[in-house]
Amino acid sequence: MKVRLNLSTSPLESNRRFTLGATVLGVIAVLALALLSERAYSIWSSDRTYRARESALETQVSKLEQQRNNLASFFEDTENVKRRQRAAYLNSLIQQRAFPWIKIFMDLERILPEGAHVVSIEPKLVGDNVHLKFLVGATSDESKLKFLRALETSAQFSNLQLLTETRPTRPDLQADHVILELEAQYSVI
Repeated sequence: MKVRLNLSTSPLESNRRFTLGATVLGVIAVLALALLSERAYSIWSSDRTYRARESALETQVSKLEQQRNNLASFFEDTENVKRRQRAAYLNSLIQQRAFPWIKIFMDLERILPEGAHVVSIEPKLVGDNVHLKFLVGATSDESKLKFLRALETSAQFSNLQLLTETRPTRPDLQADHVILELEAQYSVI
């Protein structure tokens, strides 16, 4: 027969629950540390990428500003300003050359009454329309009125405005008794 004797002063305690709890808490802590470390690394990596991209953009902006300054100084150069002005002048000459002079004169010839004649025309091409400034001489008030009516009823001329009407002080030296200054819009189409 066996006799069970306990000679210890305190009873035997089991630490299994403590060990199991500590192990579970340790595993959770290691997993949390791994997740936090991965998150910190991704933030650091994206921040490094962002800073590199920002630095590249700042470099590109400074290069573009330098190019803009170089171009501004190039275009402000007196020689280049003269070239631009000459190009604008030549373009205006080319535009005048492409101006439908023959068509305007044919339309004016068709509507111009006897006793009225065109002294000068100043055209400006604006899109599909031409803005004309006329100086017209008329031998009498009747021919002046006929000309104005003919312009008003014409399909090609619109927005007719009479700017000035003058009568020469010495009609015996000039054939025109009335001189009109007009603005009208001429439709090219």
